[in-house]
Amino acid sequence: MSLNTLAAGEDELLPADYVNRLLNGENALCVYRDLRGMTQAALAEKAGVNRVTVAEIETGRKQGSVATLRALANALGVSLDDLAD
Repeated sequence: MSLNTLAAGEDELLPADYVNRLLNGENALCVYRDLRGMTQAALAEKAGVNRVTVAEIETGRKQGSVATLRALANALGVSLDDLAD
């Protein structure tokens, strides 16, 4: 990350409490969804997936297909790598 990519909006800084949640092993989808202030239903609608799918991925019951994770990442404005465990 550089100041240029930050200024261009290509990178973002995460508040420490969200970073700590990620470092403590909380599901990345849940953390980024919360960071964006979205409900599961709002994220599901924006990504074009079922809300139950979002819930199952967040709780670890399902991993989600690459296509589903890509749609969720796009809806959250993060990379697919950001959602990967």
